[in-house]
Amino acid sequence: MTGNSGNCGTSGDIRAQDTSSKRGLRPWLTEVFALALLSAWNGQGGWGQNKLGQLLALALLPLSWVFAGIVAIRRALYQHGFYKQEALPVPVIVVGNVMVGGVGKTPITMALVNHFKAQGFSVGVLSRGYGRKTSRTLAVSTTSQSSDVGDEPLLIFRSCQVPVFVGSSRVDAGHALLALHPDVQVLVCDDGLQHWQLARDLDLCVFDERGLGNGHLLPAGPLREAWPRKALRRTTSGQDVPCLVLKTAGLSGPHEFAVQRNLADFAMQANGTQRPLRSWGQTPVQALAGIAKPEKFFAMLLEQGMNVPNTLALADHADFEHLNIDASQGDVFCTEKDAVKLWAYHPQAWAVPLQITLTTELLDAIDLHLAAAQHAKLSSPHGYQTA
Repeated sequence: MTGNSGNCGTSGDIRAQDTSSKRGLRPWLTEVFALALLSAWNGQGGWGQNKLGQLLALALLPLSWVFAGIVAIRRALYQHGFYKQEALPVPVIVVGNVMVGGVGKTPITMALVNHFKAQGFSVGVLSRGYGRKTSRTLAVSTTSQSSDVGDEPLLIFRSCQVPVFVGSSRVDAGHALLALHPDVQVLVCDDGLQHWQLARDLDLCVFDERGLGNGHLLPAGPLREAWPRKALRRTTSGQDVPCLVLKTAGLSGPHEFAVQRNLADFAMQANGTQRPLRSWGQTPVQALAGIAKPEKFFAMLLEQGMNVPNTLALADHADFEHLNIDASQGDVFCTEKDAVKLWAYHPQAWAVPLQITLTTELLDAIDLHLAAAQHAKLSSPHGYQTA
């Protein structure tokens, strides 16, 4: 297997195109510098342990000050009405992050959607559709391709069975969704914490084990905006938009809500076939992942008792079109997110769902904010539709 297998595997028989032998000095140096800077970014509470990374981050610090100024000015323009925040006629909850890279927002979005559905709400989802080849506003449908709408929106649509719209402008996507689905009572926005054009009623800011990293803004650090962040005011009431902090890994602070993440005890194929993981016993299998932290998926499979000698770690949102799989080396396991694309080429692959548990305290807090937002929308001259 080619690619980074971490501590979970060795070379094996899932192969992507390998051009490493043809790389020159410049690509190698670029990779060295990138890894060093990433090490500095993740150095929680300081500049990290990598000396090269520390020097790079220090050299980039003036650019971070410029970036911080741009972010502050842009926020102020929205806050004081020079740029318009547009409110939709139903409550909007944004699930996002201030750290670059994946922190587990989409599984939380899906868990939240399912929670609202269980309470009887009609729910819609908005997303930019990261990684897609188009930028226009589109409805996700049963015939959608991930290249057109993005892998995460397609996963949400298939898993949650709710209306999902993608668009570079979440406001336009929201209007389009509500025009086609006027019964929708609440919108959940997957990502978009810094998309201030969209007025929202509640922010959920997600962190992982990195916390704030080294605490600096891009490019010297991993932050998209300063923390603690300054909340925008609601366009309807003038009050600050509340922000709840969620932690998907690591220790949770006194004002943070822990989110539990576990693999399901079963896997499924494209045709809907399900099979318990324990049924494989110690039969060797292969695993691949094109997510932010592939090694976590591989470790979770091992925790389930799977025998995974061969793994392939790919970049987040990776394309599987040119992936070669040798089925003689064992069944192939992947994440649900990867399956959205992988099943088009390898429908026999087994996807293992990620199960998210939101605490009762968190759900109660979200429900309380949603009830307040519903009351405010009903009291506004525009109102909103109910089922």
